[in-house]
Amino acid sequence: MTTFRAFQIDEKDNQIIGTLKALNLSDLCEGDVTIKVTHSTINYKDALAATGKGKILRRFPLIGGIDLAGEVIASTANEVKIGDLVLVNGCGLSETRDGGYTEVARVHKDAIIHIPNNMNPHQAMQIGTAGYTAALAINNMEHNGQTPKAGPILVTGATGGVGSVAINMLASKGYEVVALTSKTDKLDYLKNIGATEVLMRDDLDHGKRPLEKAVWGGAIDNLGGETLTWLTRTVKYGGNIACIGLAASHKLETTVIPLILRAINLLGINSVDTPRILRKRVWERIGDDLFPKDIGLIAPKIINFDDLPNAFDAYIDGNVSGRVVVKIQ
Repeated sequence: MTTFRAFQIDEKDNQIIGTLKALNLSDLCEGDVTIKVTHSTINYKDALAATGKGKILRRFPLIGGIDLAGEVIASTANEVKIGDLVLVNGCGLSETRDGGYTEVARVHKDAIIHIPNNMNPHQAMQIGTAGYTAALAINNMEHNGQTPKAGPILVTGATGGVGSVAINMLASKGYEVVALTSKTDKLDYLKNIGATEVLMRDDLDHGKRPLEKAVWGGAIDNLGGETLTWLTRTVKYGGNIACIGLAASHKLETTVIPLILRAINLLGINSVDTPRILRKRVWERIGDDLFPKDIGLIAPKIINFDDLPNAFDAYIDGNVSGRVVVKIQ
């Protein structure tokens, strides 16, 4: 393949412009492994990068897309063979390196994860970075002692990709899961993917005391701000709060009292820079006990590569639930 198509993001006259264009191998970042990309996906972070609504790219131009899956077509790495089905998520894609919105990608061997045997590239991208982040949060919470017996897990931002997959993974492992959302039309969806109860964000009484009634065994938070502050006041003794996102606010205004008197734990979750040994372990768990059995309900939609440039605004406007797979070729 001498030329191939890619969605490349560039900066011109202080404006971010993303376009589908023809590229050559010489246009790609250096790497040990070349991949024929068959599938990618869209995350909120991808929409921020493609539209310029967030400062995601650290150099220009770069190919967008923080996820990719496909087949190895060239490799100088002994552990990665031609014909292997692989995925890459995070690892600087669409930040410092070319990402997954391309028919051909070139990456370093340390970023490569072999797709678990019970999954194909399409399923791997139904899960993608969002599902990986959810699994990383659960893995780290359980490493820190979280169990279903500790009480219900509250998942905020529940209709998003991370929230949806987290609910399904937790429910499949026997956790009682409560979803928090602002979308009144998604109650049935949330219960179908595993939530035993759905709370409306507008109905919350956040309270003002350093400690409120302890309700939650733990939480996975995509919002930050006032909601995360409220969680620190309402998680039970020894519970874990996995802090993933800041969709509501980057601020956290709380006290050390819950950390001391209830011994709660705030766990920061970074899916981009995960050490390879942990990344490999989490993807192995996704292929095993953390596989989201209702992923077809969470990620039913596929869009073609040609339709990608018009798909980002819906993410910026908050009009997307679950996951969307991009069929590259």
